[in-house]
Amino acid sequence: MNLPLLFAPVGLPVFLAAVSFLIPPKVRRVRETVAALGSLVVLGTAWALFRRGEMDVSLPWLGMGLDFDLKLFSFNGFILLWIAIFTFLIAVYSTGKMTKHPRIREYYGYLFLTQALANGAVLADNFILFIFFWEGLLVTLYGFITLGSKDAHRTAVKSVVVVGLCDFCMILGIGILWHATGSLKMSAVSAVPEGPAAAGFVLMMIGAIGKAGAMPFHTWIPDAAIDAPTTVMAFLPASLEKLLGIYMLSRICLDFFVLRMNSTLNIVLMAIGSATIVFAVLMALVQKDFKKLLSFHAISQVGYMVLGIGTGVPIGIAGGIFHMLNHAMYKCGLFLTAGSVEHRAGTTELKKLGGMGSGMPVTALGFAVCAAAISGIWPLNGFVSKEMVFHGAFETGHTVFLIAAWIGAIFTLASFLKAGHAIFLGPRAAEVPRVKESEYTLLFPIAALALLCILFGVYNRLPLTLFIEPVLEGRGLAGGHPGLSEHALDLFNPIAGISMLCLVIALGIHLYGWNKAQKKAYLASEPIHNLPVLKSLYAFSEARWFDLYEQGTRFLRFFSKILSVAVDRPIDYFFEKAVTATGAGFSRVLRLAHNGHYANYLAWCIAGLLALVWGIRLLL
Repeated sequence: MNLPLLFAPVGLPVFLAAVSFLIPPKVRRVRETVAALGSLVVLGTAWALFRRGEMDVSLPWLGMGLDFDLKLFSFNGFILLWIAIFTFLIAVYSTGKMTKHPRIREYYGYLFLTQALANGAVLADNFILFIFFWEGLLVTLYGFITLGSKDAHRTAVKSVVVVGLCDFCMILGIGILWHATGSLKMSAVSAVPEGPAAAGFVLMMIGAIGKAGAMPFHTWIPDAAIDAPTTVMAFLPASLEKLLGIYMLSRICLDFFVLRMNSTLNIVLMAIGSATIVFAVLMALVQKDFKKLLSFHAISQVGYMVLGIGTGVPIGIAGGIFHMLNHAMYKCGLFLTAGSVEHRAGTTELKKLGGMGSGMPVTALGFAVCAAAISGIWPLNGFVSKEMVFHGAFETGHTVFLIAAWIGAIFTLASFLKAGHAIFLGPRAAEVPRVKESEYTLLFPIAALALLCILFGVYNRLPLTLFIEPVLEGRGLAGGHPGLSEHALDLFNPIAGISMLCLVIALGIHLYGWNKAQKKAYLASEPIHNLPVLKSLYAFSEARWFDLYEQGTRFLRFFSKILSVAVDRPIDYFFEKAVTATGAGFSRVLRLAHNGHYANYLAWCIAGLLALVWGIRLLL
């Protein structure tokens, strides 16, 4: 009975993917109807499983203890539900945005295959089965990105190399954990991260944060923002991969390994999270393309999730997981607003936009709500999850990480003030004609996500009780912080007060930059961009010196030149010069020896015979 139920989240999307590939390109309405209704059916299945609670199934598979194990519990149940929600919203949005795409069959096929693989990775209770689904996502990632511009294949290769490197680390880490525990059943393993197991933790952590898009494994995301379709960016790095990556990081830190607050590995996690927050948000601040700005914020916000989980404090862990969910909502919503703007204006370059709020009021309102949520403005959901992370960082006693999180809050709001001002306010740009609002199929997902940002902020007790608390209770953490679900929108504590001050500072930075740039909103970040130290760092970044992939390719080119000079050319010289010269020398000697005189040939024969006799004598 459990097998059909647990296999449905994988089997149904695979069936929908097959149907999407088979429907002819010209039969548009049928394909879009199948996509929207099919994703709704999968959503209903995910809701039924979430309500069902816990179940598992185990079937013989590869032998040697490698069984086909699926397990449903509170944590992966809610991840499964939200994967289905985002897939449904993207499917509805795509019926209006992607209708004229020349590879529309592939698009819907990749959409549902990605959902199937993600669901499989979430439900898997055997590491080998998990790796099968986890690695399969590389294939659909490549296919998704190639649907974009003519140069998208290079970005697709880059994404596969970077994410594939992280996945390889995950596989190595799983191998070490298997050696340490003797089991491949995910629900049965638990190890202390000491000795070789510590290396296993680090490798698995790299695999998880690489999937989530944390630094330094983020560099494919800004490139994909330009080359891939906007709906792909809203679905993959903005929502799905954050859910998968942070889900796996949470399980690594809470289930597979036993971590203590302020341990070395916890501090490493908090340092990675803090660095990701600050460096990525500083890059987002100076971007002049809306989609690229959003891509760097998708990276920066991962830092809050990693920081929260790394604190090892119940409220911090809960905040990191809650922020994972919140971020998927408002960042998906923001990418969808970018798609709506691009749909009508034909561009997302900030300098070519302006005054679009009057023509696209619903899109502008959706942007305003989602941007306020990601900036941590009261009373939206981003405020709640960020404050929980702030409190968790404060409880660790490491103030530097808390300060980094506040710096991120300042520049997050400053960059969204810049983007919103440049796109929706001010005079209309000459490059963009008068526009009208997008179709309802584009607006419905934006409105739904904006309403969820409001609901999960004002009634934060609902998601905390329904989704977050069961995760902590199942791991004995909820009791460590009484009244977790009672976390109110409390503005009257020092940490929240400083957070509010950060927002005021952000407003001041934007207004100063806007005035300095002669009322050109897209240049409002230039005073920060031109600061002495930051200007040099930005120059290095724009030259891709901090890009792991680009530096890797540069090293390989340099190494290939060294091999060419030290190995290839000497080998070529040996065969082309030394061997041919030696052969030519022997040829000259033979020509001299073979001069046609019988006496010389007889002398050579006698000399050879004497040499042969002498040699035989020596041997005997």
